[in-house]
Amino acid sequence: MRNFISWFVLSLASLIFCSFGLAQEKENSAPPQPPVQDASPATPPAASSLSFDQVLGKVVEREHAYVAQMRHFHPLVETYIQNLKGNDDMAVPASDQYFLGRLDMTNGTGDREFKNQSGFGRRFVAKLTSIYGMKFLPLGFAQMVLLDENFQREFYKFSFVRREFLGDIRCLVIDVQPKDDSSGVRFKGRMWVEDQDFNIVRFNGTYTPHQHDNYYLHFDTWRVNLRPGLWLPAYIYSEESNMVARNGQKLHFKAQTRLWGYDLQHIAHNEEFTQIMVDSPESVHDQSGAAQDDSPVESERRWQQEAENNALERLQTIGLLAPPGNVDKVLQTVVNNLIVTNNLEIQPGVRTRVLLTSPLESFTIGHTIVLSRGLIDVLPDEGALAMVLAHELSHIALGHKLDTKFAFNDRMFFPDEETFERMDFARNPADEDAADKKALELLTNSPYKDKLANAGLFIKAVQAEGPQLKNLIRAHLGNSLTNGKTLRMSALVSSAPALDQKKTDQIAALPLGGRVKLDPWSNQIELVKTKPAPLTSASEKMPFEVTPFFPHLTRLADTSPNKVAQTAPAN
Repeated sequence: MRNFISWFVLSLASLIFCSFGLAQEKENSAPPQPPVQDASPATPPAASSLSFDQVLGKVVEREHAYVAQMRHFHPLVETYIQNLKGNDDMAVPASDQYFLGRLDMTNGTGDREFKNQSGFGRRFVAKLTSIYGMKFLPLGFAQMVLLDENFQREFYKFSFVRREFLGDIRCLVIDVQPKDDSSGVRFKGRMWVEDQDFNIVRFNGTYTPHQHDNYYLHFDTWRVNLRPGLWLPAYIYSEESNMVARNGQKLHFKAQTRLWGYDLQHIAHNEEFTQIMVDSPESVHDQSGAAQDDSPVESERRWQQEAENNALERLQTIGLLAPPGNVDKVLQTVVNNLIVTNNLEIQPGVRTRVLLTSPLESFTIGHTIVLSRGLIDVLPDEGALAMVLAHELSHIALGHKLDTKFAFNDRMFFPDEETFERMDFARNPADEDAADKKALELLTNSPYKDKLANAGLFIKAVQAEGPQLKNLIRAHLGNSLTNGKTLRMSALVSSAPALDQKKTDQIAALPLGGRVKLDPWSNQIELVKTKPAPLTSASEKMPFEVTPFFPHLTRLADTSPNKVAQTAPAN
C-alpha cells in the first residue's frame, strides 16, 4: 500500500511540475501581437467615435481619478537593482541593492521602509547617492507609479502614433512631450491608453528637465486591471547604460520594481485566509466518558503550533506571505514525496507557504516550510526544488523547534516596517549542518536521487554569483544560502558537472520572475505557464538577472451596476 501511495504522489508531482524542466523559461514572454491597425500619426482614433482632442480630455480626467485613488492605497513596493559592468552586449551584474517598503501617497509620494538589524533601514535615495555620488529624483523608484502628479493638457504636446494591442487590450499609443514653457518636472515619453475607458495602462520614458546634480532615470511602468475599471501599477522596469555623473562616473544598471498588497485590509479581516486553524485531535475518553486534558506532549505540540500560526498570520496580514494556494500544493507534493519515501512520521503535518519577496531564502516556521518567490523563480528544475525543501524538512524531522515567544499575541503588535527586526527564523550553524546531512539522506532515498546534477550546479551558481549579488542572496527572515565560506548543501557541489556559462544547454539558474505570477490585488500566486524558449546564445541564460516586464494585459468584466473604479477604499 505504501508503494502505491509513493507511486501516486510521485506521478502527481511529475504532472504538476512540468514547468520545472531543464530548459530555461523566458521571463514574462510577450505573446504574439495581433496586427496593428494602420493609422496616420495625424489621424485621431476614429474607432472611439471621439476626436483626438476629446480622447485627450478623457485621458487627463481618468489620470486625475487615478492619482486620487492611489492616495487611498498602501501597497508594498519592492525594488531590486543590479549594477552592471562590461559592454551592452556582455554586461553582467557587478553589485546589487534592495529596497522593500510600503507606498504612501497620502501627502505626495513617499515610502515606509522595512528595516533589519544591519542597517537596512537607510533611505533608498541615500544609498544611491553614497554609491554613485549622484542625487536621484524622484524619491526612490516609488514616484514612477505616476506619469505626472499634476497631469494637465496645457503642459504637454501630444502626438497620436498608432493603435496597438498589449495582450488582449487594444490601446491608443500617444507620444507625450512637455511644452517649452511648462514649469516643474514633467514626463517625457510614450503612453498606452486602453480604448474603452481611456485609462493609461503603460508609460515609458523619463522625467525632465535635469538640473544641476539631479538626474531622472528611464523607466517603463505597467498598470494591471485588478478590479473592473480599476487599473493600478504592478511592474516598473528601469535601466540606464550611458548616464554620466558630473564626476565622470558612468551609471549602468537594471532594476525591477513590483507592487502588491492593494487589498490588505480585506485580507487582514478574511478569517478563511488569516486564521489557519488546525483541527485538534479528538479527545480521548475513558470508560466513564469523562474528558481528559491534553498530555504534556500534546500540550507542547499545540503551544508550538499556536506560535507558528501567529507568525504566519502576521506575515500574511502585512502582505509578505501569500495566502494558501496552488503553488503551495506543488511544493507540498514534493515534500510528501520526501516524507513517504523516507517513512517519516511527523505530527502535526508539514505545510508549505511562499514568501512574496525576491531575495533567495527558505526557512521553517514550526512545521511550515517557507520559500521566497525569488528562490522559486530561479531554481532550474524539480531536483533543485527538492534539494531546498529537503533541507527545510530536515529541520522539522530533527526536531528543531520554533521560538515559542510568538505564541503570545502581544509579540505581534509592532509596525510593519519593523518586521525584519522582530521576526527571526534563522538557525544556528550546528542545526544548519545537521539539516544538510539529513537532507542528503532524504534525497538519497527519494525519487529525486538521480535528478540532483542541476541542484549541484545551482549551488555552484550561487557560490559564483554570491559575492556580486549580496542583497539577492541575503536572507531577511531565515538563513542565507551562503554565509561567508559556508555553503548550504555543499556536498552536492562535488558530484555536479563543471559550471560553464558558455554552454546554452546547461542551465544552473533562471532569471528573476520566470516561475511565479503574483496577483497584486489579492496576493494570490500561480506558476507561470510559459513554454521553454530555445536559447540562441549564452548571453540569454542570465542566471539570477533582472529582465524587462512584458505582462499579458487583460480586462476584467464589470458585472456590477457601478464600476469599482468609481469608489475608492476607505482609509
